[in-house]
Amino acid sequence: MASGSQSGRIESFERLTRQHGLPLTVQRRTVFEILLGREDHPTADQVYDEARPRLAGISRTTVYRILDTFVQHGLITKICHPGPAVRFDPKVRRHDHLVCLHCEKVIDIEDRRLARLPCPDVRGHGFEIWDYHVHFLGVCAGCRNRKKGGSGSRKPLRRSDGKPAARSARETFKKGR
Repeated sequence: MASGSQSGRIESFERLTRQHGLPLTVQRRTVFEILLGREDHPTADQVYDEARPRLAGISRTTVYRILDTFVQHGLITKICHPGPAVRFDPKVRRHDHLVCLHCEKVIDIEDRRLARLPCPDVRGHGFEIWDYHVHFLGVCAGCRNRKKGGSGSRKPLRRSDGKPAARSARETFKKGR
């Protein structure tokens, strides 16, 4: 059963689909409900795995198409992170992320100061900035606790030059302070 804020988001979703001329199918509603019920910024495959028991016969392609349609219409966002799979976020208001370089967990963070960061002058590149998101790279509490217990076997993500991404980001941050 949907919570009050979740049912409000579903009502808003239904209204937005009508405004965009999108048919409100059972598949679209189910995929949106799955996204609202998760806080882990799921991949398309994770959404598909959760949708299969609820919708007999739904295909992986259908889930991918639904997610792409939602992104195109601004109903959800596609987030960038160091991991190999695209992740989706139903929270479209301004916020940023903490990204664990060990387990690829993505955590929402809201800090008004980040929304006031000045954009760089990119006119020389012929680029027009529309928006930005801040991703803080590090290690989540779960991975730190597993490492203390000795069971943290997953290796951190690596940069293209083979150096650990976490150490590099940490060094860069400390130097910039």
